Amino acid sequence: MPSPSGSSTLSKPAPRFASIGSPYFGIMLAIMAVVLILSNIGASKGVVLGPIITDGGFFLFPIAYILGDVMSEVYGFKVARKAIITSFALSVFASLCYWIIIVLPGFTDDYGTSKQAAIEGALGPVPLIVLGSLLAFLAGQTINSWILVKMKARTGEKSLWARLMGSSVVGELVDTLIFCSIAASVIGITDFGSFLNYALAGFVYKTAVEFLFVPVTVLVVGWIKKREPSYGTVAA
Repeated sequence: MPSPSGSSTLSKPAPRFASIGSPYFGIMLAIMAVVLILSNIGASKGVVLGPIITDGGFFLFPIAYILGDVMSEVYGFKVARKAIITSFALSVFASLCYWIIIVLPGFTDDYGTSKQAAIEGALGPVPLIVLGSLLAFLAGQTINSWILVKMKARTGEKSLWARLMGSSVVGELVDTLIFCSIAASVIGITDFGSFLNYALAGFVYKTAVEFLFVPVTVLVVGWIKKREPSYGTVAA
């Protein structure tokens, strides 16, 4: 019906996604969960690369965000949120297993006690890392996914690179601030200067990696969309 001004009022169609009936989503979810668990272990070790302070999981964590971008773009916010929650449920389960392994009575000879100390040193801090990672990733990825899907509602299938980059900046900023605030003391960072270095380096690095991989992410998204039989049939 014509508007009072004489022009037609057109509403943009709802963004379209795919259902999760094909194996692609399951594969990406499995990779995300494994990457998250491994990065939580690696994050318990402080790493110094010249003037940069980071942790041992720095090279893994961006992969989880890239996968989150792909799932948000192809399957939508609700499915991406389920993937985030599932990944962290598995991460919490892994942390519980580490705790059980540590408290189980071991051999009392010199080899047994040294091995127990090594296990406690490697896996003992992980529950705190998981807590920080849980809060950070849950908030950061949820915001990242929400912004990406909201931008898709405005632009449709166009400007995927802008959605990926815009959502990543906000998501990574929230993630980094929350995670570093909790993880810093676990890996031995006690002064503000080192913390600022740690947080800034983490944010710049993770965001730069996501930006660098935007062309690859765009190709992966396009590849999955073409091979996902149900893509375009599910409304937001």
